[in-house]
Amino acid sequence: MTKALFFDIDGTLVSFKTHKIPESTLQAVHAARRNGLKVFIATGRPRPFIDNLGSLEYDGIICVNGASILSTDGTVLYSQLVPLTDVQRMVTYLQAHPLAVVFAGNTETCIVHPNEPFREVFDLLNLSCPPVRPAEYALNMDVLQIIAFFPKTEEAALMEQVLTHCEANRWHPAFADCIVKGTNKATAIDRVCQHYGWDISEVMAFGDGGNDKNMLIHAGIGVAMGNARDEVKACADYVTTPVDEDGIANALRHFQLID
Repeated sequence: MTKALFFDIDGTLVSFKTHKIPESTLQAVHAARRNGLKVFIATGRPRPFIDNLGSLEYDGIICVNGASILSTDGTVLYSQLVPLTDVQRMVTYLQAHPLAVVFAGNTETCIVHPNEPFREVFDLLNLSCPPVRPAEYALNMDVLQIIAFFPKTEEAALMEQVLTHCEANRWHPAFADCIVKGTNKATAIDRVCQHYGWDISEVMAFGDGGNDKNMLIHAGIGVAMGNARDEVKACADYVTTPVDEDGIANALRHFQLID
């Protein structure tokens, strides 16, 4: 019996076309909560970038691909910071290599060396540019995530030499979300399940991107959106219609969780 639903934001709850949650999704999630299900957000976005949920009702938020878990009032229930040694090496690296890098925490973010790929991604997400800071500014932040704009071909060297305690997650070819190794949406869902006393078999997860694959595989039922890439769909138990074609509502009706 499903007791909780976990939703990615971009491309799952929120349309890339309208930058809004479809009305059918809002109504379906409301109906699910009315039927007794708990609803959680599970996103790669840091908390300061979550500005597009509108009137959606939910019970908690998994941020930065599992590195932070927050209650609806913003209370931090779990946090896994990037080690200061990795942040220091990244700062040193940026002094010689002008990559666009976003340092993100639960309360603030900043961008170093903004460039065109960064602007294109932030336009895609309908996000405002964070404050532009020198790299050294990050040394005084509680960094949960380093969003680094570099091609896949450079990933192995950067992770082995600079962000040695982190791993890279990609849902877009222009950048990688770098967080502490072993941290992902699936491990965060386990923490929420432990808190509520649920078994993972009682959880349903919805996603569309590469950073959703682990939770789609791990959850009792993994639902991929119709707009997901084939590699993501292959990780799911069920593929629904796209976000702009009532995907969430159709899936919840398919599994008889709403009328």
